[in-house]
Amino acid sequence: MLGPGVWASVRQGLSKGLSRNARGWASGTGRKVDISGTYPALTTPFTATAEIDYGKLEENLFKLGTFPFRGFVVQGSTGEFPFLTSTERLEVVSRVRQVIPKDKLLMAGSGCESTQTTVEMTLSMAQVGADAVIVVTPHYYRGRMSSAALIHHYTKVADLSPIPVVLYSVPAHTGLDLPVDAVVTLSHHPNIVGMKDSDGDITRIGLIIHKTRKQDFKVLAGSVGFLLASYAVGAVGNISGLANVLGAQVCQLERLCLTGQWEAAQELQHRLIEPNTAVTKRFGIPGLKKTMDWFGYYGGPCRAPLQELSPADEEALRMDFSSNGWL
Repeated sequence: MLGPGVWASVRQGLSKGLSRNARGWASGTGRKVDISGTYPALTTPFTATAEIDYGKLEENLFKLGTFPFRGFVVQGSTGEFPFLTSTERLEVVSRVRQVIPKDKLLMAGSGCESTQTTVEMTLSMAQVGADAVIVVTPHYYRGRMSSAALIHHYTKVADLSPIPVVLYSVPAHTGLDLPVDAVVTLSHHPNIVGMKDSDGDITRIGLIIHKTRKQDFKVLAGSVGFLLASYAVGAVGNISGLANVLGAQVCQLERLCLTGQWEAAQELQHRLIEPNTAVTKRFGIPGLKKTMDWFGYYGGPCRAPLQELSPADEEALRMDFSSNGWL
């Protein structure tokens, strides 16, 4: 658990951080981190009574630690972060930091709806051990989330963050694309190091990479379904839920792309499309967690209102994996 000393430090950091400008965080602003590589977007394991099961989280991490991941993404969409309290979000990150090796990059989701709350969460994530934060677009008032509003939001967060910031665009959940012009502007910020794009529009991903090529700014694919295509246009890594169950295969696809073995990469990519769609668009986190149970990890239940799969959905999920040779 987070002790009183940590919370006192967090509160002190918040009171200082919110009153500073970008230059106040000399240790963070401008400190670049290479985010290239493969990251599983970790799930949050729950007990039957919907409490976070930290023991199962640790067990999953030990098993996932056998693969050559660059690091781990915690409290992203796959982690059911909207269903967790602020205290729980921080505790999960703290526990993961305690378990994983120091050379593994810990990227923590700190996005909230308001700029102030996002800054506060970002500072807190840094206090409990995150190496970088990944910040989803605010979207509740999406009709007013213009490029100017989003640039202002991310700039304030990056100005005050003591650790590097990664932009996160996931329109399937937010109904909002982070506009290309906003990404290009934000790529000039010394504390914004890259972006996770989960839209799957390869022309958009390629355009962002092209327009930010003169900046120290990296793009990560947000799904395995378009991973090969993303590498082909210049992406440098990926963050995915599928890596929780097919970690070796996702890392292999990365290696094949990076070494130019495109025929083998294409064959593997084809076999990963249906499983990836199954644990994202089709059956979502309940589908991913069910698959984790099949592959020797702990998936377990989701928090309400997410529901378990029906027997028919479970059978369809199994078919998407078995028909491609994974079960």
